[in-house]
Amino acid sequence: MSPARRHCPAEITLHLIDHRWKLLILRELLRATRRFSALQRRIPRVSRRVLASQLRELERDGLVQREVFPEVPLRVQYSLTRVGKSLRPVLLAMHNWGARHAKRLSQLREGRNE
Repeated sequence: MSPARRHCPAEITLHLIDHRWKLLILRELLRATRRFSALQRRIPRVSRRVLASQLRELERDGLVQREVFPEVPLRVQYSLTRVGKSLRPVLLAMHNWGARHAKRLSQLREGRNE
């Protein structure tokens, strides 16, 4: 992100959630704390490598907390930080907008503007 644009609040938010898998990860973590394998099951199209990478980015950005339990086998779980939880209204607004406009957008993509 260029220095001149760092002051645009919408762009700051988009920069944090700019990958399609991040939105789905955040959606799942808003529902509950999850282990890596549970996230994989709930988002089956994401590869292990991409899921791990996106979780690391979300953790680096302060939205996700990774907790490691010193057990054998090692247990790791992910949850949202306070800042991550504060995205709930943003994600809910995106969900509601998508639900309201899904039919029309689908028709436009198919070339049928009604």
